Amino acid sequence: MLNFIIRRSLISVLTLFFISFVIFMLLALAPGDPTASLPLSIPAEVKAQIRESLGLGQNPFIRFTKWFYAFFWVEPMYTIEQLTGLNTYWDQQRIISFQSRSPVMDIVWQRIPQTLWVVGLGYLVGTLIALPIGIISAYRQYSWFDQIGTFVSMVGFSVPTFFTGVLLIVIFSVNLGWFPSIYDTTLVVDSWANFVKQAKQMVLPVSVLALYNAAQISRFMRASMLDNLNQDYVRTARAKGLGEKAVVLVHVLRNSMIPVVTVIALGVPQVFGGAIITEQVFKVNGLGQLLITAIQANDIPMVQTLTVIFAVLIILFNLIADVLYGVLDPRIRYD
Repeated sequence: MLNFIIRRSLISVLTLFFISFVIFMLLALAPGDPTASLPLSIPAEVKAQIRESLGLGQNPFIRFTKWFYAFFWVEPMYTIEQLTGLNTYWDQQRIISFQSRSPVMDIVWQRIPQTLWVVGLGYLVGTLIALPIGIISAYRQYSWFDQIGTFVSMVGFSVPTFFTGVLLIVIFSVNLGWFPSIYDTTLVVDSWANFVKQAKQMVLPVSVLALYNAAQISRFMRASMLDNLNQDYVRTARAKGLGEKAVVLVHVLRNSMIPVVTVIALGVPQVFGGAIITEQVFKVNGLGQLLITAIQANDIPMVQTLTVIFAVLIILFNLIADVLYGVLDPRIRYD
């Protein structure tokens, strides 16, 4: 297992370098200019000076080298210095946003709590709901519970989140007035009253995301359980006198979780990426909304940093999923 982790880690580093380079070159060659949004009254010479100050006049390979060094060395050293007080940063050049002229990672760290509160909780709730629904639906195949679960899952997965979000706003915000339709990102939870407000404004966006995630994961859980319930080892375990609860929840569930782990693990990066559409519907000031505004403003450092962060998370959780395979199924050997 250790040799496998080392091999995969080395491959992941090379993959991450290649992805970073491709993303940077695509953004560098894409049409658009950060100075295009400036007033027309500004002379062309001044715009050219602004482009030079942003580093856009340099060779793309030099710009990529500077960005790569800043992202993978300077920013981690700065974070370590802020957390520990050790002098590791040495006032080196950080990644600066074209739009706000402030460090990109400072803005990202400000947005992460909002994303985790809403999108992260929605994914967690959806997963906790989906697993038991998938297990019961498979064990009681074609029962009324299975029929209802299948119908709700198909609806939740087929209906786009922007429609579900608007529908919940119309019903529970406009008509009933139970929950706010706009997420207040400036709310500080420092009292019980503010905690209640925070809980209320999270209900609608979390419900939308939980329904979508639960619909997808429950279908995978049900299909995987059905495949294993008909295997020979299940009949053997029952013939040996094992209780039905032990057969289903220990033997069948453990083997059924192997493909489901992939779906759950690869869905975690989406939490940090933010649910772009849902964040737009409920005005959640998270990473998804940050990416949209950065693209609209041609903020190349911000877009580059966010997309590479998502790539890092995808590669990391791919590795975690592979390791969990060996934990769930001892028959799998990597050495």
